Amino acid sequence: MTNRLESAKSLYLRKHAENPIDWWYWCDEALSTAKSQDKPIFLSIGYSSCHWCTVMEGEAFSDRAIAQYLNANFLPIKVDREERPDIDSIYMQSLQMMTGSGGWPLNVFLSPDDLVPFYAGTYFPIEPRYGRAGFLQVLEALRNYYDTEKEDLQKRKGVILEALLEGAILQTDGTTEAQDRELLIQGWETSTRIINPNPQGNSFPMIPYGEMALRGTRFNFDSQSDAKEVCQQRGLNLALGGIFDHVAGGFHRYTVDPTWTVPHFEKMLYDNGQIVEYLANLWSTGFREAAFERGIELTVEWLQREMTASEGYFYASQDADSFLTSQESEPEEGAFYVWNYNELENLLTPDELRELQQQFTVTVNGNFENSNVLQRRNSGKLSETLEKTLEKLFVVRYGAIKDVNSDVNPDVIVTFPPARNNQEAKTRNWQGRIPAVTDTKMIVAWNSLMISGLARAYIVFRKPIYLELATKAANFILKHQFLNGRFHRLNYAGEATVFAQSEDYAFFLKALLDLHQATLLTGIVTENREGEKIDWLENAISLQNEFDKYLWSVELGGYFNAASDGSQDLIVRERSYQDNATPSANGIAIANLVRLSLITDNLHYLDLATKALKAFRGIMNQSPQACPSMFSALDWYKNSTLIRTSTTQINTLISEYLPSVMFAEMSNLPDGTVGLVCQGLKCLPAPDNLEKLLQQLQQSQIRG
Repeated sequence: MTNRLESAKSLYLRKHAENPIDWWYWCDEALSTAKSQDKPIFLSIGYSSCHWCTVMEGEAFSDRAIAQYLNANFLPIKVDREERPDIDSIYMQSLQMMTGSGGWPLNVFLSPDDLVPFYAGTYFPIEPRYGRAGFLQVLEALRNYYDTEKEDLQKRKGVILEALLEGAILQTDGTTEAQDRELLIQGWETSTRIINPNPQGNSFPMIPYGEMALRGTRFNFDSQSDAKEVCQQRGLNLALGGIFDHVAGGFHRYTVDPTWTVPHFEKMLYDNGQIVEYLANLWSTGFREAAFERGIELTVEWLQREMTASEGYFYASQDADSFLTSQESEPEEGAFYVWNYNELENLLTPDELRELQQQFTVTVNGNFENSNVLQRRNSGKLSETLEKTLEKLFVVRYGAIKDVNSDVNPDVIVTFPPARNNQEAKTRNWQGRIPAVTDTKMIVAWNSLMISGLARAYIVFRKPIYLELATKAANFILKHQFLNGRFHRLNYAGEATVFAQSEDYAFFLKALLDLHQATLLTGIVTENREGEKIDWLENAISLQNEFDKYLWSVELGGYFNAASDGSQDLIVRERSYQDNATPSANGIAIANLVRLSLITDNLHYLDLATKALKAFRGIMNQSPQACPSMFSALDWYKNSTLIRTSTTQINTLISEYLPSVMFAEMSNLPDGTVGLVCQGLKCLPAPDNLEKLLQQLQQSQIRG
């Protein structure tokens, strides 16, 4: 017996289709039914690769006694946060207000008349444990509270709603543009402190903080001393740690320890795109660590092999859990990735095992449930013999060698078909291990982060496959994500759906601008599958116009999370400024506006950036730890620089780390000059040699 979610496009929703709970989608009919029946709404939000979401689905949501009570006394609604981040954001804010922390699954109880939350939590066990009440007891207590404590309920909701509305308005605190230098220093110092090695707790990539910290290393701030080392160490932790899949590429979401050893094994597209860009940027600063190049190469191979649809777009994520055998009823965390010592002894020669142990954390007892997560002990380039050993492990995992015709074409990679659900994972005839399930939906925002990472990696390393993959994905979005004149966020097997949200607009605009810059190299012309030239800048300008039309806040400045005609059922309209696992939409959007103003000479974009920064300066001053991408945008605003020069000079300069610079090809330079360095509304005197141009460039980047 299945419920309404059986026909859902979302993998996360379909995972709950066989629950005895009478799940609804988030829709007008569900909301009106709850109101007419006076049933509090149980809103449960998660995503397909969320481990504890999977645990709760198999426990509480599959329990018939819980389902019977829940169906009779509440109206249960399931939401995929990757489909509707605007809904998730509002109720995550509520959870954090109530408990001081957040996470998924996000389970919230709403009053049906106004959708205001009155209670929230994350994972609820089926029986009391981990210091948490059993889910049925929670449901019974909350229904009793809803029925008998109406006065307290209204007071409680009033406090929460007032806080949400205040947060959406973002009151200013008097911080002005005159204080921007001090604000920039504060943001840089905060980001640098946050990515300093943490002696306890989980370890997350936190790339927006790393990006802002790295940007600040070009300034002569008094507190700069160890900043470069901190940024480099973050790169080393990522490229050497267990968070990276050293056998087959791709970065896991985070590690459960401060030593970057044991990951939570899911792989998210958004992390990998950001990390590729960050490692490429570290390389471009002159820190030429071989592990960075290898990390990018293997991640691109993973992307080609497991995460790219035939149409060119990238899949969203891969689960942490997988089945050991097809007879197992439940998957195990990390089973696809870890190595038992006895298995390694049987597979490898004594010399191979010895070298593996010398370079990786491999022990008899292991570091994760009697198995080994591979973590490198040293930086630098791996030996050829060790790479061959890792290829042996690759064959065990995938049942195939890494490359096809590698001597002829090193960019041809074995494709590994995704397991789209648990049934496919258990029934397909895999030659190696049973893989984790892959969520094959296309999310514009996440694809855009990967496109930007690939574009930057292409600029730095000049490997054509990086640009080719980025171009195909961007072209798919341009061709398939616009319906009836509107940009759409998701694509399920060729079908675009859900209006784009602010992060989709902002991240894809950044990707288009990054591709525009990448294709300045040697005058590359990119074409779509029909052989038509793609003008990345023209597409960016068109998309920015739509972004401004539907999501710009005329009264407040900045961009709403969702368009006015796509957010009628939300209790507040938020303007995202906080960075989470992904950058804040408004931070990226403001930087885009500055970049567009540079490359087009259209001051309208600069005016919008000015208004947006005015709207967010107060929160940047009060909570610099919340919004590193806002400070990166402020850096663009204060230090934006345009270099007009020949293709030859662009080819020389563009791979350097120049974080607030845009390039424009100029074929008719004045005689005896090598280019023009322009700052906003003025250009500096034309230098007659490259050394002088570099001096102007370096000074221009720190003038603010």
